[in-house]
Amino acid sequence: MATSEMTSKTFSLNTGDKIPAIGLGTWQSKPNEVRDAVKVALTKGYRHIDTALAYGNEHEVGQGIKDSGVPRKEIWLTTKLDNTWHHIVGEGIESSLKSLGTDYVDLYLMHWPSSTDPKDKSKHLPDWNFIKTWQEMQKLPATGKVRNIGVSNFGIKNLEKLLSDPSCKIVPAVNQIELHPNNPSPKLVAFNKEKGIHCTGYSCLGSTNSPLYKDPTLLKMAEEKGKTAQQVLLMWGLQHEWSVIPKSVSQARIEKNFELNGWDLSSAEMKQLDGLTDRFKVCGDGWLPIKVFHGDDE
Repeated sequence: MATSEMTSKTFSLNTGDKIPAIGLGTWQSKPNEVRDAVKVALTKGYRHIDTALAYGNEHEVGQGIKDSGVPRKEIWLTTKLDNTWHHIVGEGIESSLKSLGTDYVDLYLMHWPSSTDPKDKSKHLPDWNFIKTWQEMQKLPATGKVRNIGVSNFGIKNLEKLLSDPSCKIVPAVNQIELHPNNPSPKLVAFNKEKGIHCTGYSCLGSTNSPLYKDPTLLKMAEEKGKTAQQVLLMWGLQHEWSVIPKSVSQARIEKNFELNGWDLSSAEMKQLDGLTDRFKVCGDGWLPIKVFHGDDE
């Protein structure tokens, strides 16, 4: 596909569905900001909106979709099953659909491979695990409420555990993981690709106050190309063939992040960004009752 068409680019999933390459992320967006952000994004031309039950903003996302006037069928909507709902997947999706004001989502992800005890979030459910959660999620596509199912924050170890279990009949369509030049996870990306699992990169701009925005290589490249550092980071992800979901609530930034047509990064520029040596993660697992990152994604 020519780079001039980047904003209409899609990636084919193992189900045959096509996920839009660029979406709007809504994590950490404050109340009352999300509704406008979603409307602005859809009006600008975004066709992928990413949210989660855990973000507490699904209702506003749904309102923003309605405000935009863009027909529901033209929008790819992703939401996620929260950790404390693993043992009640059916209720989890119903809660999300009700909040979003829609009768289906295009992609439903297991947010984390941690089946957290709702009565005590410092504990893992004693009689449950993500294999059982996936068994329940596999029933959803047949209901028409979910078009595709996938996972999020799964490293190689947990993916192998899931895929090798006899109960795993559906290979996740997507693994949504943190991806930026300071957390490029080449081994995990390669593993996903080998298994036919599409990567969506979250925190693809490195999140708020990211060290990336002090990186001289990135800043110089952006300046020389007449682009923002954010645009360069998004193009880096897209040229690696994963979808990106930059989060913003500022109209100017939402619109700027979508200006990706008619230019690209050369192979030398890609190599430069691939070669950045600093490492940091926006999302760790210290807040979960179990460890989910095992350093197997580097």
